[in-house]
Amino acid sequence: MSTPAALFDLTGRVALVTGGSRGLGREMALAFAAAGADVAVASRNLEACEAVADEVRALGRDASAHACHLGRWDEVGTLADAVLERFGHVDVLVNNAGKSPLYERLADLTEAQYDSVLGLNLKGPFRLTALLAEHMRAAGRGSVINISSIGAFRADASAVPYSAAKAGLNAMTAGMAQAYGPQVRVNAIAPGAFATDISRAWTPEVVAALEERTALHRVGQPSEVVGAALYLASDAAAFTTGTVIQVDGGTR
Repeated sequence: MSTPAALFDLTGRVALVTGGSRGLGREMALAFAAAGADVAVASRNLEACEAVADEVRALGRDASAHACHLGRWDEVGTLADAVLERFGHVDVLVNNAGKSPLYERLADLTEAQYDSVLGLNLKGPFRLTALLAEHMRAAGRGSVINISSIGAFRADASAVPYSAAKAGLNAMTAGMAQAYGPQVRVNAIAPGAFATDISRAWTPEVVAALEERTALHRVGQPSEVVGAALYLASDAAAFTTGTVIQVDGGTR
């Protein structure tokens, strides 16, 4: 029987984290490194990815940084090839990159804005998962973690395209778990409100409203996504696939 520590050990594994240069992505990248994994960090900002890669190396693990627009089909393919060439394999994929535009009216959204939201939050994860899960299946193991949102379950008027994309991501999670099992597990995490970079724009009234909606009466700290991510990435979740774990403080 494996010990609890052994179940969560990622030694010898390679994790690719998109949107890994800040916020929840950075926290997950560093947590995987602390658990023994080598880490590839991807986002549009190469300099920011290099900074996180340096933090990973400071933990004694190997790391690489990659500039990529995760909403562009061809760039996603280039990223997959680059990480496989660099490390030889990918054992954990975290599809974390995402965005939601600000708008006053839904009618004000342009087609380009809409396509950009769906591209980054849904098309990119589809393509990257399809490419890397093939290699994972051939290797006999792998874990894909899609970062969804509580908005996929409780959509509001401020983020309709984003919530729709994340609902699609949940459906994709279930379908790809069937497509790539039993070798590859595909799961999702649905975060609630977290104090990441976006929270800098929140007014005290917005924070109070968010806190009121949760059973824990607060927003999450970025490090609090780590437990679910380590669980899904590791052998501790060997019998968990096709599911969405809500890490949202009990949002209603």
